[in-house]
Amino acid sequence: MTIPSSLYGAHHCKRPGIANAIRQELAAAQPPQPYPEMTLLPFMRRASGDEFQFAEAPYHPKGPARMVLLQGANLVVTNQDTDEITLPYGEQPDWAVCPDMLGFSYYKGEAVIAGTLAKGTAIPAPYRLEPFNAFQETLSPATMSVAGLGKQVLAWTASCQVCSRCGGEPLFSQRNWGRTCQSCGHEHFPSIHPCAIVLIKRGDDLLLIRKPEWPENRFSLVAGFLDMGESFEECAAREAREETGVTIRNIRYVTSQPWPFPSQVMIGFTAEYAGGDLSIPPDEIAEARWFRPDELPDLPSKRSIARFLIDNYGH
Repeated sequence: MTIPSSLYGAHHCKRPGIANAIRQELAAAQPPQPYPEMTLLPFMRRASGDEFQFAEAPYHPKGPARMVLLQGANLVVTNQDTDEITLPYGEQPDWAVCPDMLGFSYYKGEAVIAGTLAKGTAIPAPYRLEPFNAFQETLSPATMSVAGLGKQVLAWTASCQVCSRCGGEPLFSQRNWGRTCQSCGHEHFPSIHPCAIVLIKRGDDLLLIRKPEWPENRFSLVAGFLDMGESFEECAAREAREETGVTIRNIRYVTSQPWPFPSQVMIGFTAEYAGGDLSIPPDEIAEARWFRPDELPDLPSKRSIARFLIDNYGH
C-alpha cells in the first residue's frame, strides 16, 4: 500500500488518515493472530454454549434427558422437529439399551446422558446414525462438543473397569470423575493423551502428509503423541523429522483443542522449515508433499485444529 504524501505532516503519526492507512496495510500483510483463550473450536466446552454445564461427577438421572447415544463410530441424531441435526431428547426409548448409561452434564438445567448401543441395535425413525468424525461437516459445533464430551466420558468408563495396581474393582467417586479401587484404595483419573500438531512452512509453501488409511488427495498436518520426558516443542520437532525427514525451527504455540477420539488434546504450533529432504516411513505415512497455498489438496474438516492452523496461518 502506498500512503498518500498529503497525509504526512509534522505529526503525521497522529493524523487519523495516516493511522488508518497503516492499520489497513498491517492487517492486509498479516494473518489473524487470535489469542489462545479467544480461539473457539468444536469439542471445547465453551463451544457447547453458555447454558451447558459439565457435571462435577457422574450421576444417574430419571426422566427426560438429552441423549448422546454412540454405536461404534456413529452418533444417533434426529432432525424430526427442526432443520438442524440434533441429539435425541425425551424419555430413554425402549430400543436404546445402554448398560453404561451415565449422566455427565446439564443443558438449561436438564440432564444430558451418554451410553453405548450394541453393534446390532436397530435405529428406528425418526432417528438415524451419523458418522461422528466424518470428513464432511454435518453437525453443529455445539452438538459435536456435547457429544464429544459424552464420548470421552464413555471411553473413560470402558477403560477403567479393573484397577491397574491390584486388579480390584474401581468405583466412581461421588465428588469428581475419579474412580477409587475398592481393594487397595488407589485413585484413578481420566487419562488425557497430549499430542503436538504443527503447520510447517517453507516460504509460502505448506508441508502436508497423507496417511495410508485416508482417501486419495486428503492431506493434513504432521502430528503425534508426546513421549515421556519431552516438551511439546520437542515433540513437534521429532514428529516432523520422523514423518517427513525434515528439521524445523521457530516453533511457536498457537492454541489447543480437545479431541475425543478417544481422549486426546491437540497442542497446535507453527514452525519454519530448517532443512532436510522429504523422507517418509512407508508403514505410517503414504505421502509427504509441499503445497502452495493456492493449490491445496483436500483438507481436514473445519472442526479440527489442523484446519484452523491451515486456514489462519497458512497464507
